[in-house]
Amino acid sequence: MGEEEKITVAQTEEKSSVSSHQSAELPETKTEVPAEVSNVPKKKRVKINIDIIVKEESGSAREEKAAKKKADKTLEEKAKQEEARKQKFAHLKIFNRWPMDVVVNDLGLRNYINLNPIIVPWTAGRNIKKQFWKSRKSIVERLMLKLMVSGHKGKKHLRTSNINTGKLATQYNTIKKTFEIIEQKTKKNPVEVLVRALENGAPREGVATIEYGGVRYPKAADMAPQRRIDLCLRWMTQAAFGHSAKGKKHVWTALADEIMGTASNDQQKSNAIAKKMDMERQSGASR
Repeated sequence: MGEEEKITVAQTEEKSSVSSHQSAELPETKTEVPAEVSNVPKKKRVKINIDIIVKEESGSAREEKAAKKKADKTLEEKAKQEEARKQKFAHLKIFNRWPMDVVVNDLGLRNYINLNPIIVPWTAGRNIKKQFWKSRKSIVERLMLKLMVSGHKGKKHLRTSNINTGKLATQYNTIKKTFEIIEQKTKKNPVEVLVRALENGAPREGVATIEYGGVRYPKAADMAPQRRIDLCLRWMTQAAFGHSAKGKKHVWTALADEIMGTASNDQQKSNAIAKKMDMERQSGASR
């Protein structure tokens, strides 16, 4: 054997001894396999891993479901508390004369007509911190507030001064006399007659204006239940003030006639029904 061959053999032996020494120093890295998977063939391990991922995802879905269930439970508890409060004060009557246990037949307006038992319909502005909290006021109080400011007509306020502004005692007596006339003529609970008037006089559709290229077009649109009640109350109070102007009749007599005409769905006697039919006719033409 030549000298060159001896040198190459010695170099290969040294390299093999170094590599074996380094491999002996390095720790053995083994993949940790769960005990339940260790005895399973490799083909089935992929399926087991997928099942574990699905279980984790289902766990998060389970947490979301539990949170939703908890929220629903709190809503149910609040509803039960409200029902218990109504039963506790069910003996209260508005103006200490008429009960408030009236059923609203229109499902769209049921959550917006407040018929909680109360003697004096006055909250002194406790529900004005948020925009739509006026639904928490008694419906009789909302009618009383409409008598103070009967709303817009022709883009201007209609009769916002003198007897219509801020006179709580005046409007209180007006509503009380109105209910007395309704009870005398119809032999029914005046609160029920008022609710039926709101159901009949509240418009279901309105006209919205959309603009394309600088040109405005009318478009029919469903009306929100809060606005339905507001419009009906406005139309009834404006008609009452219109009929009672110049001393023709007292405002409580005119308001009682308007409420009874709207409750009976009479277009000839009710300004609210006429306004409603006109608005729905316009919306039908702009579809």
